[in-house]
Amino acid sequence: MAIAEYGALDGLALAALVQGRQVSALELLEEAIARAERVNPRIGAIVGSLHDEARRDAAKLTAGAAAGSGAPPGAPRGDRPGDRRFAGVPFLVKDLYAEMAGVPATGASRFLADYRPTHDATIVARFRRAGLIIFGKTNLPELGLLPSTEPTLYGPTRNPWNPELSPGGSSGGSAAAVAAGIVPLAHANDGGGSIRIPASCCGLFGLKPTRGRTPVGPDRTEIWNGYTIGHVISRSVRDSAAALDAIAGPEANSPYWAPPQAGPFLAEVGALPGRLRIALTKRPQAALAAAHPDCIAAADDAARLLTDLGHHVEEADLDLDAEAFARDFFTLVCVEMAAFLARAEARVGRRPGRGDLETSTAITAILGRQRTALEAARARERLDAVARRTAIFFERTDLLLSPTLGAPPPAIGALQSRGLEAFGQELLTRLHLGVLLRIPGLVEASVRRIFSFIPFSPLANVTGQPSMSVPLYWNAAGLPIGIQLTARFGDEATLFRVAGQLETARPWRDRRPPIFADV
Repeated sequence: MAIAEYGALDGLALAALVQGRQVSALELLEEAIARAERVNPRIGAIVGSLHDEARRDAAKLTAGAAAGSGAPPGAPRGDRPGDRRFAGVPFLVKDLYAEMAGVPATGASRFLADYRPTHDATIVARFRRAGLIIFGKTNLPELGLLPSTEPTLYGPTRNPWNPELSPGGSSGGSAAAVAAGIVPLAHANDGGGSIRIPASCCGLFGLKPTRGRTPVGPDRTEIWNGYTIGHVISRSVRDSAAALDAIAGPEANSPYWAPPQAGPFLAEVGALPGRLRIALTKRPQAALAAAHPDCIAAADDAARLLTDLGHHVEEADLDLDAEAFARDFFTLVCVEMAAFLARAEARVGRRPGRGDLETSTAITAILGRQRTALEAARARERLDAVARRTAIFFERTDLLLSPTLGAPPPAIGALQSRGLEAFGQELLTRLHLGVLLRIPGLVEASVRRIFSFIPFSPLANVTGQPSMSVPLYWNAAGLPIGIQLTARFGDEATLFRVAGQLETARPWRDRRPPIFADV
């Protein structure tokens, strides 16, 4: 059954149709599957199908609704805010840090192609409890390493606004699926911008919550030193807020958790934020190259809009050594990748063989193994010092405004090593010449290229602050250019209030990319 308004509705609106018995959960699911079959061959967003399981879940929910119970299959009734709010809404999960019992969890890596977890991740269990019907897994760069979704295992995900371009990463598959109208929201996670980067590239709303706000268990207590956290990418602000209500909160093994919110996040959308002090910065925080003029124009445009809405905006830059910040952040990424692969080896019972890992992943892990414990500890100490200085900066401002990215959506392959650079790196890994990586400059070009694209997003991962990308600007080529707003630690409420204000002032939900499932 085709549902004509599906592509125009957000998740909460679709759930309202189910609740009002205007449509069944099974009918919504079949519509989502049909839409995926229509556009996914063109964009490569979905890499794993769970249609049979999803149909069983939707049928159970539909039967429960007919019997007078709106609870999703197997869900406890509970009284958590947001429980069952999305009952019947089709949903996709990113294939990283969102394990599902018996379902391959590849991380888009050939090394993990046959790995099947035995139980659900806590965040997946909470998505299910909210009533979301999971019918597939989305693409990502291998193990979430790069900000462009082009894994060798599955091939590239393409941007619905222009299929020659990347949707960003690492949650690129989720963003492309939402932008193309397959689902209204999808799971994503963010360790250096991986929610905000693809949200910017695909013209969507993406909020990275405060560190400790959402669960990472039951098999982990934190991811990437606590820098990585899960949430969703969505078209509407209210879907993001309602999803955070549904999944937020500590779990039994949480070593720390975010400050409890005063009330439901959904209630903040539409609430007046008051007159805020907003600092505008256009100086990259993790790169030396200046941001692209389109990104600068987007930030300036947002500053004018926020001023018109009654806020006080003035330019102010953080006291931060961008090159040192990037170097220390990259050091910890390398160490974490080496540790991830060591755990993966124990999980699958063997070491990676030739062709099991992409060159960039292998080199990152080699660099991580070459770092000493002292080097890693010192890098973490310096980044902690940056977080402390940033906290002081936020004593005199409510929000930090910047471009989300340093450039518009890049072409497929633009962030990859090419020519002699790629040849040298591949030769190095094949011949196990890791000692050559100690030569200064051997991978520097690749690292600079990546941080020039994402010079604004990693800071909030280091500080743990909530940060969002808002789709307010499209350039002359018709491509979305996101702007980023970051709040104090624990203050998602202010972000949702301002995001709701911006969404009302300059709506983006009706913008449709050339590749959209309605067409």
